Amino acid sequence: MKSAPTKNYKVSDKSGEAKTPHNKKRKSPPKSNGEVSYKNQVKEMFSNWFKKNNHVGYVMSKEDVVRNILTKLTSKQENSLEIAIRELNKDGYIEVQEDGLTLVLTQKGVNDFKKMSF
Repeated sequence: MKSAPTKNYKVSDKSGEAKTPHNKKRKSPPKSNGEVSYKNQVKEMFSNWFKKNNHVGYVMSKEDVVRNILTKLTSKQENSLEIAIRELNKDGYIEVQEDGLTLVLTQKGVNDFKKMSF
């Protein structure tokens, strides 16, 4: 006859093993946390660029985006680029021109990028 495990360990339903702190399954963090992190890193890159060029109406051209942002992104950050631009636009920090990559700094962007950290 088998005796039940001692020390308040829970018995796994599938294997019959006691789940100790060493063999307990760990949950992986949600994928969205990583995606949020990459998106915030991209936003930080835009913020840093606009801190140096901090005038209302200042234009970040396609060439500036490529030279200062795209060439420095990892593949995971590239996946978050469009989301980051969309959120910066939605929050009122930048305006996106019709081409989708020319960005114009707004008054809110001038005020908030100085003190902002993502």
